[in-house]
Amino acid sequence: MTDLAREYGEGLYELCEEENMAEDVLSQLNMLKDCFREQPDFLHLLSNMALPKEERCQIIENTLRGQVHGYVVNFLKILCERNLLHQFYGCEEAYRALYNQDHAIVEAVVTTAAALSDQQREKLMEKLRGMTGKEVSLKEKVDAGLLGGVLLEMDGKRYDNTLRHRLENLQNILSGNA
Repeated sequence: MTDLAREYGEGLYELCEEENMAEDVLSQLNMLKDCFREQPDFLHLLSNMALPKEERCQIIENTLRGQVHGYVVNFLKILCERNLLHQFYGCEEAYRALYNQDHAIVEAVVTTAAALSDQQREKLMEKLRGMTGKEVSLKEKVDAGLLGGVLLEMDGKRYDNTLRHRLENLQNILSGNA
């Protein structure tokens, strides 16, 4: 994330927090992030310098007005006017980081060989809440190549208790590379 993205994301967050709408806007930014990833041509269109800024801003207005809060529409129009739409993802990340900090939320990504059952998920969430003292926003991934166990990424740390990792360690020990 660039300093510029951080500045813009934090500015939007502070405005939305003052208006007691930070959670709604976070949800809308996340939805837009997903949409932009699924439809990258839309973001490319909005960043196309061959189109006048007014036209690009009008596309934002016509496409998003009524779908997301006016603050989000205006925020995107400001990024567009300043040719900074490529900073959107960093702005969303900065916004989310401040939201999580202010609301005692930690993000975690868990990767397992098979999807977690509801009982496993709840047990993991309970354990993570106990470790961090915070609410946990959990993103789940499945990678059959792990063979078994859990790979957890949280707070910039990686906890690898997968069967694949344990087998690699054993192989290193047996080959004398440990």
